[in-house]
Amino acid sequence: MKNKIAIGTWSWGVGGAAGGNVVFGNNLGVNELKSVFDAAIDNDLKLFDTAYAYANGQSEKILGLLAKNYIRKDLTISDKFTPGMQNDNAENPIMDMLNGSLERLGTDYIDMYWIHNAADIERWTPYLVDVVKSGKVKRIGVSNHDLEQVKRVQEILAPHGIKLDAVQNHFSLLYPSSIDSGLLEYSKNNDIEFFSYMVLEQGALSGKYNIDNPMPADSTRGKTYNPIFSKMDNLLDLMKQIADVHQVNPAQIAVAWAIKKGTTPILGVTKLPQVSDAKLALNIQLSDFEMKQLETAALEANVNTKGGWEGKA
Repeated sequence: MKNKIAIGTWSWGVGGAAGGNVVFGNNLGVNELKSVFDAAIDNDLKLFDTAYAYANGQSEKILGLLAKNYIRKDLTISDKFTPGMQNDNAENPIMDMLNGSLERLGTDYIDMYWIHNAADIERWTPYLVDVVKSGKVKRIGVSNHDLEQVKRVQEILAPHGIKLDAVQNHFSLLYPSSIDSGLLEYSKNNDIEFFSYMVLEQGALSGKYNIDNPMPADSTRGKTYNPIFSKMDNLLDLMKQIADVHQVNPAQIAVAWAIKKGTTPILGVTKLPQVSDAKLALNIQLSDFEMKQLETAALEANVNTKGGWEGKA
């Protein structure tokens, strides 16, 4: 059975250009996250997504420390090789980064391993062959790849009898690029699980922030979203109205939308209420009319939330 929601750990840990302190304005470690992690397990949310790029391995270390008190096979761990952060002196840079991740996580295998961006597909994709054959990963995926890039990855892997299992891309009401490009439909038709990240646009669609209550001004997300909240008023108001009808909150509406679109949302959970919110979002049944309302309001907002790391995806 495929997981319906993943717990994202991008904002866990401090360090590097993509650390939680820089991107989110957070400073979260084991002590702050233990109760959240335990609550996620208690709510049967056992899929966790991380990467070495998240705080230069600190996110992985935190996840490993939190997971060590649980039976490994009961958890699903997703991790990534990030082109641009590799050791070029290694015989197989992907295997080298994977081995470092395994050590930080305190495990001997990864359930899902991804190439994190589409930089130089011809160079990096072949390295996945040895990674898969090593038995250290169970499934493989690509992140921030567009439709043609996904097809090319499959062409490279096919002669080795290796199948691409998943795609992980930025996907939200404000950024439905994978619908427009045909990638989401292609994934469905080819048994490729689609993981959607930034479903809440780093909190901009959570209902917590707006033009009157902006994000931390010195954070990366504050610099991205605070200037566009004025264009999002109608969408945020509509999300609140629909949330009230379903007796939930706006964040759960954004998640329910992504689930109904056939994706597996990755949610950056850092607080206890967010755990129960994620669990409850699985049971929200949005009508076709509500889906259309949301998509129309998002289109009318006319904002671009594409990240600089995304390439063409």
